[in-house]
Amino acid sequence: MATGQTHALKIIATFGLFLCAGGFAASPQIYSEAVISAFFSLALGSVVILHLRVRPKWQDALLILAGVAVFAIVDFGIFKYPRAVIAWFSFAGLSSLLILGIRAVWAEGEDRKPLFYAWVPAVLFVASEWFASTFLDWTSAVHPKTLDLYLFSFDSSLRVQLSFLAAGWFLKWPWLRFVGMIFYLGLPISIALVYAGQLVRKREKAFPAMLAFLFTGPVGILFYNLFPAVSPHALFGRNFPLHPLPVSEVARLFLEPIPLQGPRNAIPSLHLAWTLLAWWYSRGLSSWERAIAMAFLAFTALATLGTGEHYFIDLIVAFPFALMMQALCEYSLSWKDTRRLTALLFGALGTLGWFAALRYAGKFFWTSPAIPWLLAGATVVLTILRQHDFRRAVESGRPIADAQPEEALVVSEAPTAGQ
Repeated sequence: MATGQTHALKIIATFGLFLCAGGFAASPQIYSEAVISAFFSLALGSVVILHLRVRPKWQDALLILAGVAVFAIVDFGIFKYPRAVIAWFSFAGLSSLLILGIRAVWAEGEDRKPLFYAWVPAVLFVASEWFASTFLDWTSAVHPKTLDLYLFSFDSSLRVQLSFLAAGWFLKWPWLRFVGMIFYLGLPISIALVYAGQLVRKREKAFPAMLAFLFTGPVGILFYNLFPAVSPHALFGRNFPLHPLPVSEVARLFLEPIPLQGPRNAIPSLHLAWTLLAWWYSRGLSSWERAIAMAFLAFTALATLGTGEHYFIDLIVAFPFALMMQALCEYSLSWKDTRRLTALLFGALGTLGWFAALRYAGKFFWTSPAIPWLLAGATVVLTILRQHDFRRAVESGRPIADAQPEEALVVSEAPTAGQ
C-alpha cells in the first residue's frame, strides 16, 4: 500500500511539473516579461550547467534539446510569440528544470539526493530573479529621491571619474563593450558553475555557497533602502559619458537628495558581490573553473562601470558586503566562533561605515585625493585579508556537534563499520 501511494505521489508530482512548465511557456505575460528578458533568460539557461554537471548523461542532453524544440513549437509555432534569440536560453533552462525535477522525483535512494540538491536551489535562484524587479520597484516607490550626488562626489574626489573613463572605452572599442556585456549579463553562469562544481566535489561546502548566492539579492535590496541611489547614467542622461562635469565644479557641488528615475540598486554592487563570492567559493575547483570565475570577476567589475550602471564606490563597498554574506551563511562555524563573528562584523560595519561616511562626510574626501584612494584601497585589502583568515578558519575543520545531521551520523557509525 505504501509503495502504491508513493508511486501515485510521484505521478502527481510529475504531472504538476509538466503543468507548471506548460503554464510558464504558454503565458504571454511571462514570455514578454521573463522569457525574452536578458537577465532572466540567462538565469534560467544556467540551470543546464548545473543539470549536466550533476548528471552528465547524453540521454539528459538529448531530452533537454527535445524540450527546447517543444517549447519553441509552442511559443513560436502555436502562440506566434515574437521570435527572440535570447528565448532559446529560456527554453533550454525550462526544459532542464523540468527534466531535472522529474529525475529527482523518480530517483531512488542515494541517487535522489544530488538531484534534489541541484533542482531545489535552481528553482530558488530562478524564483529570486523573477521577484527581484518587483522588490526593486517597491524600493523606488518608497524612496522617490536618491543620494546619487553623494556617490558622484566621492568618485570625483578621486580626481578621476572612473565610470566615465570606462564608459568611454566601451564607446571607443565596441568589442570590449560586447565582451563586458556577455560577462555582465551572464552572471548566473558563474554562480551555477561554481555551485555545481562544489556540489559534485564536496557537497557540504556547496550548501553555504548556495545560501550566500541566494540571500545576497534580498539582503542587498534591504541595503538599497539604507542608501538609495541609481547610477551615473541615470544622473547624467544623454551627457553620459561624453560630457562629464569638471572635477573643479563637483568640488563645489551642494550635496542633497534628488529625484531620479530608475531602480535604486547602485550601492553596494550586487553584481560584483556575486562574482566575488563565486571567486571565493571556487577555491578547490579545477584551474579552468577558477579561471572562469576570475574572468567573471574582472570583466564584471569593468562592465559595471562601462555600462554606467554603477559608481566606482559601489564596487568598493561590495567587498565588505560580500564578506558579510559569506560569514552570515557559513553555518559550519558556530555563532560563538569569534572568527565568524569577526568576519561578519567587519563586513557589516565596513558596509554601514561607508554609508555613513558618504552621507555625512562627503566634503572630507576632497581634502586630498590621497584620502579617498587610501580608504578605498584599505577597504579592499583589509577585506581580502579578513576573508583569507575566515577561509582558513572554515577549512581548518569543524567539530561534530556543528556538522549536519547526516554527517554526524556517518562519523558516529564509522567505528561500527570497522573504519
